[in-house]
Amino acid sequence: MRLFIAIRLSEELTASVTGTMHGLKKAGVKGSYVPSGNLHLTLAFLGEVQDRTPVEEALRTVRFRPFRLSLSGMGSFGDLLWVGLKGNQGLSGLVRDIRAALDAAGIEYDRGKFVPHITIIRRSSGKWQQVPAPRGEMMVRRVSLMRSEQKDGKRVYTEVYSII
Repeated sequence: MRLFIAIRLSEELTASVTGTMHGLKKAGVKGSYVPSGNLHLTLAFLGEVQDRTPVEEALRTVRFRPFRLSLSGMGSFGDLLWVGLKGNQGLSGLVRDIRAALDAAGIEYDRGKFVPHITIIRRSSGKWQQVPAPRGEMMVRRVSLMRSEQKDGKRVYTEVYSII
């Protein structure tokens, strides 16, 4: 199964990001838009995992403390368009602790530099810079282990475990 560790967005942040996505469509920005129910902040991408039990056990060792998360502008990695998030000690500490727990358990994950962002459009084309970035913030009170799978030709994300 394909797994990743993420922060799921509050209803308010989802609505704000979705509103910006509608603005991008009206502005003629093309691409593969992420469904609103799939919007999230990836903390660690694990990829294909045979047994999620060791991942859950590693996550149990992470000391999680709630913190505030705020949206901050938009940007792109090539043709991938995203909404940024303000870095803060709560977020950076959480990512560091999750990675340390995964390392200690010998669990493989994408070790690329963590750049906090919410992917909104893949294979984007068009001028997105004139559309105002979404605004908002939320309290992060939960971290989710998510399963990613194809169902009826669509990517579906399902929480399979969480730490609170």
